[in-house]
Formats: sequence, C-alpha cells, structure tokens
Amino acid sequence: MIDKFMDKPWFLRFTALALAIILFFSVQVDDAKTNRNTIGDTWDAIRDVPVEVFYDNENLVVSGVPETVDVTIEGPANIVQSTKLMKDFILKVDLRSLPNGKHTVRIQTENLSEKLNVKLEPATVDVVVEEKISKTFKVDPELNERLLAESFNVVKLEVDPSEIEVTGAKSVIEAIEFVKVSATGDKGINKSFEQRAKVRVLDRELNKLNVTIEPADVNVKVEIEENSKEVPVILRKRGMPADNITIDSLTTELKTVKLYGAKKTLDSISNLNVDVDISKIVETGKFELTLPKPKGVSKISEDKVTVNAAVTVQTGEDPPPDISMDPPTEEDSNVDVTKEFKDVPVAVKGLDEKYTSSFLEPPNGVVDVTVTAKQDLINSLENSDLTVTLDASGTDSEGEHSYPLSVNAPNGVAWKLSAVEVTLEVKLA
Repeated sequence: MIDKFMDKPWFLRFTALALAIILFFSVQVDDAKTNRNTIGDTWDAIRDVPVEVFYDNENLVVSGVPETVDVTIEGPANIVQSTKLMKDFILKVDLRSLPNGKHTVRIQTENLSEKLNVKLEPATVDVVVEEKISKTFKVDPELNERLLAESFNVVKLEVDPSEIEVTGAKSVIEAIEFVKVSATGDKGINKSFEQRAKVRVLDRELNKLNVTIEPADVNVKVEIEENSKEVPVILRKRGMPADNITIDSLTTELKTVKLYGAKKTLDSISNLNVDVDISKIVETGKFELTLPKPKGVSKISEDKVTVNAAVTVQTGEDPPPDISMDPPTEEDSNVDVTKEFKDVPVAVKGLDEKYTSSFLEPPNGVVDVTVTAKQDLINSLENSDLTVTLDASGTDSEGEHSYPLSVNAPNGVAWKLSAVEVTLEVKLA
C-alpha cells in the first residue's frame, strides 16, 4: 500500500517541495554565519587617542575638551588590525561656529572605514568658550625661612624680571590672587644666592590656574645675612681719677656699632657699654679700647673704639687745708678749706613718663661731694645746699644708660664728686 502511495505523482511533488525548502533555509544559515565571520568577527580598543580642537585660538580660550579619549572599533579583522596599527584617523571637536558660553558637543571621527562600528568614551563633552585676555602681574618672591641657618635672616628678595604677562580665559585671569616664585635650597642656608625658578599663578584657595605665563621662569636673587642690630656705644667711667686729675670729658667718634647673633639675644641688648678705667688717665689725649662682646653675640662690626679724654691737671700749689674742728679765728675765715659731704642723693631729671629708672652704679643712688670754699661759708653749708642731678631727657630706649652728673652749689663753692657719672637701668613703666 505504501508503494502505491509513493507512486502517486502528487506525493513526489510534495516531497520535492519539502526538500527544496529545507535546502533553502540551510543555505541562508550558512550565509549568515559567513557574513558574521567576515564583517563583525573581531573588536579592539585604542587607548588615549588625541582629540583635535578647532576654534579661534587667537581671541578665544576653550576648556572642557579632554586631551585624549578611548576608541573601541568592531568589524572585519583585517580592517580592525590595520586601523589600530596605522592610527591614521582623526578625532576632532569643531567649535568655530559656536558663540561664547557653555556647550555640549559630540566628538567627530574622520578617516575611519564605514565597515567599522565605532564607540568613543566619552562620546560628547561639555565645553566652555571664553574670551582670551592678557594681563601683567608683579611677581612676589618668597623663601621658607625654616631653611635658613640659625641666626640668619633674609635681607632682600629680588626678581628679574619683576613682572610677567599672564594669558588665559577672562574668568580665569579675573580669579588670579597670587603670582609667586619660590626660591629654595638645602636646610642651613647661610649665604646669599641666585637661582632660576618657575612662576606659579594661583587663585584665592591656592589652586594652580591653567594659564600661559611669559616668561615662565624668572631669576630670583636672595640676599642673606646674620641677624644684626645697631646699638649706641656708651662710655662708662670706672674707678677714681688721681688726686690732681679732673676728667672733663670722655668722647668717641664711634657712636654706634652693629651686633650679630640670635634675634632673642639681640632683642635683650639696647646699648654696648664700654668701661673706661679713669684711674689710668693722666693727661688729655686719645687711646684705644677693645670693644667687649656681650654674651650670645657672635661678632661686632668694629673691634676697637678710640676714646678722646679731656683732662685738667691741677698745678703744684698746696692743696687747701682740711676744715678745722676748732672754732675759726678771724684770720681763718679768709682761708680756703675743704669739707666732704657724704651720701648726697642724685636726682633724675627729664626722663620721659613712660619710663622708670633704677640706679646700677652707684647702687644706692648717692655720691660724696667734696667742696672747697672760705671757712665761714663752709661752716654754713649743709647737704641740702648741694643738689646733684643728671639729665635723662635724651633717653629713648630701655636698657643700661650712663649719664654725667652736674652740681648746683652756692656761689663761691668749688666741688668735686666721688663719681663723675652714674648708670641707670631704664624700663618701660
């Protein structure tokens, strides 16, 4: 029965049609596989491909465009391989037709095969187009003083050129707060030096700004010296002159000297005291003394000081007799005699009210006054008739100061002091 059925013409036709349909779909599947293998059978990534930007770079500044992007390509293996190897395609952003302001633009490709499927990361970018301006700024030099050796400081910082031109977007130029250049070196700097250094342009938060600097490098000259302080030279009399010697004055042409050392030490010194032993002075003239170096001071600008001494030498006449303890006779009243008044207080005159003073030498602030006069005048004198003063009106700083003494005595009285000057310590009140 089956044989008869198969012998039917319509059966043969139906079988032939079924085989034709199966063969058709089989060929289509093979073609699809072949197409996939020849068109999209591979892909690859190309990293850090440069992006070209087209705009009016003479008058405008553009920000927001990345320097590079990553590109993924998919397609025929031979085209993918040659594209990655040659890298002869272009990525670009064309902003020439855009006005100033913020824009979102697509990165365009050029010279890539149409058979490739291309993906960019990122594919679009947010850009800002701004007016380009230039402005001149003064360069501020700086040096970290912690790099300096102890007792040294920066005297002067100079920059050449002192001004630079900064070019960039208008909003960036307007945000500039600081234009600095930093000199640097190893710790323990103790001498002046010069170096080239890069200029930094910063905003208020000290962020570095993206601008063009001309010139970008400048020359920095750093002048360094040891800490110093200029103080007055004070001559202080020490000892007592010989009996026939009166020291009229001690002066020096060296009015000030410069001391070097740590700042804390220098701040505590207001003057340089030079002790003069007046017991060794016997005539008017000049002599040299070595300047004393205070504790903590490393050096002094001068080693010696020349002192000019003005001296009066008494003649060989007999000295006036001491006052007699016996009642004077009429003849004795016309004879010059001497008398010593002890512990006469020294009065400080003219010291500014913002200062207070205390005696260092003599420590109790009193002196002895030897007076010479006619005996009847001597007999009438008391301590209160003699006034010993010093003039401190020229004092304008704290510290130790020496002052000459003056005596106010009745007419006809000659006097001599046990000390011709005193030393005060002056402090702010």
